[in-house]
Amino acid sequence: VRLYGGQVTSWKNEQGDELLFVSSKAIFKSPGAIRGGIPICFPQFGTHGNLEKHGFARNRLWLVDDNPPPLPVNSGIKTYADLILKPSEEDLKIWPHRFEFRLRVALGPKGDLFLTSRIRNTNTDGKPFSFTFAYHTYFSVSDISEVRIEGLETMDYFDNLKGKERFTEQGDALVFESEIDKVYLDTPPKIAIIDHEKKRTFVLRKDGLPDAVVWNPWERRSKTILDFGDEEYKHMLCVEPAAVEKPITLKPGEEWKGRLELSAVPSSYYSGQLDPDKVLHG
Repeated sequence: VRLYGGQVTSWKNEQGDELLFVSSKAIFKSPGAIRGGIPICFPQFGTHGNLEKHGFARNRLWLVDDNPPPLPVNSGIKTYADLILKPSEEDLKIWPHRFEFRLRVALGPKGDLFLTSRIRNTNTDGKPFSFTFAYHTYFSVSDISEVRIEGLETMDYFDNLKGKERFTEQGDALVFESEIDKVYLDTPPKIAIIDHEKKRTFVLRKDGLPDAVVWNPWERRSKTILDFGDEEYKHMLCVEPAAVEKPITLKPGEEWKGRLELSAVPSSYYSGQLDPDKVLHG
């Protein structure tokens, strides 16, 4: 977990396999964002507003939070880091709202990764603010053409490659044959990313984040991204729990919480049938 961006850039399993993708061309310093891991998009996702793309939280220096608020006790979690971001005077010039953004990154006993974001409006002028948000998660995959996603069938989505036009997904699991940049709306709390070649399934559970963004730049677009290798699109996939369609509004003193839980299991353990009743624990 890096203080720059409050960003997780590595998550490994017991065998030492890296589960998150970070570009070989990633730049780990200001002013840009780190290409890979789990960048935090706040207070704006993408170009849904007039700030820089994906907002500024991902390229600010966060602090270790020495006095985090109590979180529900989960006896299984022994390892965690608490970070905090508050706006600088420069930030207030571009987004005139005071906030406290607290992030807890935790590791479960079976290697599951938990991210909990708490965002509080600390404005003293009585003004509410609205924001959009995403955990821009880059998964490491063996070969993008051997990957499928379950849980987004029949969902409505905005297609960013077609001017944010709205469509409805077909009834089959998602597979990948070309560039994709879609915002799936009002998605289930659990999504599975199945990597056939590695026989590994990522199970993503989310709370407070109704949308899910799916992105892979594919061949042509990859060549235009400076901090991304021309062939790296084959080995990554972004599936991003998000709140995009309906911005979150907080009055002064109000707090929002958004959680992400990631697990990586052998595909033989994963039945392939998503259980809609399985909710986040902890």
